[in-house]
Amino acid sequence: MTGPDVLDVARLALTTLITTSLPILMVALVVGLAIALFQTITQLQEMTLTFVPKIIAVFISLLLLFPFMGRNLSDLMQQIADRIVAGG
Repeated sequence: MTGPDVLDVARLALTTLITTSLPILMVALVVGLAIALFQTITQLQEMTLTFVPKIIAVFISLLLLFPFMGRNLSDLMQQIADRIVAGG
């Protein structure tokens, strides 16, 4: 495997990482901003209010997005396996 092949596989892995994790991170960001806005408006500074809804939202989004994430990772593995079979 040559240097450009290694860089191509690394680029492919990084783009797969970003496209797989971005939906979950966006859900956490949106829920976190909504909670922060709610706390700012109501001046309610409860610590559990910041974590519990975010955890619940991330778990629900994980359950909904597992097929998408699995398909992304499976496609990456298939492309890597095809490169191995092709010999480079």
